[in-house]
Amino acid sequence: MTNQPNQPNQPYDPYGQQPQAWPGQAYQQQGYEDPHAAQQYTQQWQGQTWETQNHQAVSAQAPDPETAILTPQSPRPPQSPRTPQGSAAPAGADASATGYGPATVGGNARVTAAQRARAEGRSPVIEPGLQPAVLTALLGLLLAGAAAVGTYALLVPLVVLQAVTAAGWFRLNGMWPARQGIALGFAGALAADAALLASGRSPSAILGTIGVWVLLALVLQLRSHADPDERMYGLMATVAASALAIVAGGYLAAAADAVTVGAVAVAVAALARALPLPTPASVVVSLLAAAGAGIAMGSVTDLGTSGAFLGAGAAVCALIGHRVASYDYPSRFVHFTAGVALPLAAAAPAVYVLGRALA
Repeated sequence: MTNQPNQPNQPYDPYGQQPQAWPGQAYQQQGYEDPHAAQQYTQQWQGQTWETQNHQAVSAQAPDPETAILTPQSPRPPQSPRTPQGSAAPAGADASATGYGPATVGGNARVTAAQRARAEGRSPVIEPGLQPAVLTALLGLLLAGAAAVGTYALLVPLVVLQAVTAAGWFRLNGMWPARQGIALGFAGALAADAALLASGRSPSAILGTIGVWVLLALVLQLRSHADPDERMYGLMATVAASALAIVAGGYLAAAADAVTVGAVAVAVAALARALPLPTPASVVVSLLAAAGAGIAMGSVTDLGTSGAFLGAGAAVCALIGHRVASYDYPSRFVHFTAGVALPLAAAAPAVYVLGRALA
């Protein structure tokens, strides 16, 4: 029996069937000419695993199987974890129509712009806006009017400012609920206020209270049963929240005229910063408006034209606090707590220092 031409030697099959080959044999016989030909033989895992839950399937139509990954610059509709490779995603799977950002590398399509920036290692910057600026201006005007009335009248808006500062800082750092930390920071602010009144409004009461509260926060975190990283993170947030709330008591230590001028300047700067202008222009307009408000209020008080310097200095610190309130975990709650309180709390040291220097 002679072999027929153009027929390769094959083992004898008594049932007349084609010889069986391993799944990758056809791919090997082709000399690696088609790198996608063997994908039809690849076994597909249909179960729910960590990989299928957190990573999207790579499309079989990708030009290079080694580099065919999903990147933020080239988002694709997410595929179901049970969808085999090479199959099309269901219609309407694009998450851009739902108000969320495009798909991420990890396969999570339902993320906001702030969450996506956080996952990529960037700090999102979302400014509080007009409504928190109005509340900041209202609280600043209350501080200015109460300072003109008397020391104990100033305590009412000051305590509100210190409470909102402690709560807003914890939420700004993504820690919520944190009732113990907020209560500790607010208690430190109340202790600083009491020490200021008992010492005749001496600024050393603020520094002493900060030192005591740092030690107290350290002791409380050492007694915690959380992980070391979580304890360190909680310690830093507690110390910062307590320090900011205590430093806000600088309004109580400053002269009444300085508080009036500085609080009005911060109120005007916050409103000017919320105007729909480019950021550099908005900052310049805020500083000029605060200096003008300082001149206007200085003519009413004993500061005179020196109120311009006090107003501009308080506005610089207020804009720094405004910027800090726009980072990391911006949300509506953060904007109406940290976005309202941080501009005024950050301006308190400048009001005290410049008020004494210009008096």
